[in-house]
Amino acid sequence: MRALNRVIVPELLDSLSPTDPRAIRSRKDLSWIDFFLGNSRWVVRQLERQNPAPARILEIGAGEGALCRKINASLPCATVTGLDLVGRPGHLPAAIHWRSGDFFETLPHFEADVCVGSLILHHFSDGTLRKLGTRLHSFRTIAFCEPFRSRLPLVLSALPSLFMGEVTRHDMPVSIRAGFRLGELPALLGLDSKNWDLSESCHWRGSLRLIASRL
Repeated sequence: MRALNRVIVPELLDSLSPTDPRAIRSRKDLSWIDFFLGNSRWVVRQLERQNPAPARILEIGAGEGALCRKINASLPCATVTGLDLVGRPGHLPAAIHWRSGDFFETLPHFEADVCVGSLILHHFSDGTLRKLGTRLHSFRTIAFCEPFRSRLPLVLSALPSLFMGEVTRHDMPVSIRAGFRLGELPALLGLDSKNWDLSESCHWRGSLRLIASRL
């Protein structure tokens, strides 16, 4: 069976105000999707296994700060910072730092041991990902969870449609088609195996996971 080509289509959530009821419903849906995929649990496990333990952790595309909160709870001695276009969520613990703005512009001015992200890279074109890769080489470790571009996740995305809002029903298959196959992300981000210890995996539920540590 022929593999799906990568196609990027704007997601509805990206065009909505954070206070729009449809956006609020979609963020609730995304928390359930994260639980089903296990993305946040995987990121936290990777951080807990780091030796030495990371002192400074940065999340790009931090959104509502859910992953930042889980990292902070698991690694309270680390400095956790979220980067996103939106302002600081009001419910974040005071210990979590926040920077609003385009992370392509702010990343060069940040120093941290680890950079993580969940369901953020698939929004960007191949060319933009290559540009982002040049800004990630200063980190000791990077870890990302992205949609696995495959027919089975596409089929699974239709099953919970009765329980999801209209925005999520549109955005789920769109994000899968914009996702990645094994080997694509390291190539796009310029992660050479001569300089990075790379580990990739994909899960039938629809998650592709990449962790890379500089040699």
